[in-house]
Amino acid sequence: MTLRAFLHRACVLGVLVPVLLLSGCGRSSPLSVVKAVAAGVPALHPFFDENQGLGHDARVRSLPVHGSLQQGDSPGLYGGTRQPTLCDVEKLKEFLTDPVNHRKAQAWASVFGIGTEQIPDYLDRLTPVLLRHDTLVTNHDYKSGTAVPFDSLLQSGIAVLVDRRGQPAVKCSCGNPLRPFAGDTGRIKVEFDHGNGKWRGYDRAQVTAVRPASRPLERLALVDVADPGRGIERPVGTTGAQDAVFRTGERHAVPEVAGTSFGEASRRLSDAGLAVAYDGAGLPPDDARVLASDPVAGTELRFGEYVTLRVADGSGSGSGDSSGGAASSAGSGSPPIPPPAAPSSSGAPSSVVPPPSHEPPSQEPSSAPPSSPSADPGTPSGAAPPDVTHSTDGAPPDPPGSSPAVSGSAPSPAPVTSEPASSGPASTAGEAGASTTM
Repeated sequence: MTLRAFLHRACVLGVLVPVLLLSGCGRSSPLSVVKAVAAGVPALHPFFDENQGLGHDARVRSLPVHGSLQQGDSPGLYGGTRQPTLCDVEKLKEFLTDPVNHRKAQAWASVFGIGTEQIPDYLDRLTPVLLRHDTLVTNHDYKSGTAVPFDSLLQSGIAVLVDRRGQPAVKCSCGNPLRPFAGDTGRIKVEFDHGNGKWRGYDRAQVTAVRPASRPLERLALVDVADPGRGIERPVGTTGAQDAVFRTGERHAVPEVAGTSFGEASRRLSDAGLAVAYDGAGLPPDDARVLASDPVAGTELRFGEYVTLRVADGSGSGSGDSSGGAASSAGSGSPPIPPPAAPSSSGAPSSVVPPPSHEPPSQEPSSAPPSSPSADPGTPSGAAPPDVTHSTDGAPPDPPGSSPAVSGSAPSPAPVTSEPASSGPASTAGEAGASTTM
């Protein structure tokens, strides 16, 4: 009897132990359900009536990225156009300040942690741009008098307003507020429905999320979607009237960054018109010590090309190298998005055409973006495509009271010249921002 009982117990344990090991050790984080939002498709629950022409998307082929997290001040991360029709900020401001829309204004402002009286100032400091990558964000629908958050993937070509740290803040066509994606970029399930079909060029491994730049920006370095050989330097809070243009094909020397912190190295590269890639799977902390860059200091690269930083494990004077290649594709599970200070992006530009945009205010919303996704109900309202042309390639704001854009500025590429909107195409249209895997 004793032997039989022992054998019975052993058999039970033999079955249970592997089960426990599999259920415990093999457990992975759940997938985040992400709603696809295609360019030109009306939102199901917009804050603003899209038939009023608040903003216009463009057809821009999504570009490859080095890493699933990109920093808001990365040269070439966003695109632009010389046409001042991307986003009608004044119209959105009038709408949200009209007493008739006070309830919507309250819901809209609550997303950013500001009062309705601060909306005009906030909108005046946002800048219109076009996405050049399929981008993950926390989007918001307007339902029953409240702003309901849900994770979404915005198609490249969608016009958005970005704040002073390069973080998408408003979807131009519908006025819906946006916050940073707070999930794991490597653990998402994208749902294409309600008229938002899977678009041409979609690649699950090439989606990205934007992490706010570590400093307030003075200008953004964009790539003209109609002419990738031309760059646009746009002061934050402006819609195009003060743009200056430059040639994206011009060369920039990689600055010396070895021995500096990751945050400082990122700023130096951004100011030189170069994008940041990093070794290892996760984004290094701002104070991580940079051991080396690839290519090395002095190497000349085109605007928006990537420089891979090798950093020490840990932060500050941490020892031991992080191993791994240049920031790889978005497939590798990347950490959530809260703290500012990350890599930069910009891929080979694609020839495409224009749409709308605008930028952030003084008292910025509170950080921590809402991450609780919610279901996307209803049926689409006429999915009339945007007024655009097809391409041939077929942070959280600063807390209230913070000073306006200060130190450094967004990417400050090659010498900027205020030449006319025409300047001929670059020698190789697809070269600007071509990512070089170092």
